[in-house]
Amino acid sequence: MPFIQINQLDGMTAEGKARVIEAVTAAYAEVSGKDPAKVWVHINDMPHDSFGIGGKALG
Repeated sequence: MPFIQINQLDGMTAEGKARVIEAVTAAYAEVSGKDPAKVWVHINDMPHDSFGIGGKALG
């Protein structure tokens, strides 16, 4: 069973996440030939204050 994990900064709506999960599942199933019903997608939201770019905190 394929397990796809997406790490992203928090802020995406539940509707947006549902659309991403649907699109990623469809794309993976099409390319791999796997049954879409067996493709797992996990979106991991991470807080902005846990990251920095160029020495500056995002949060």
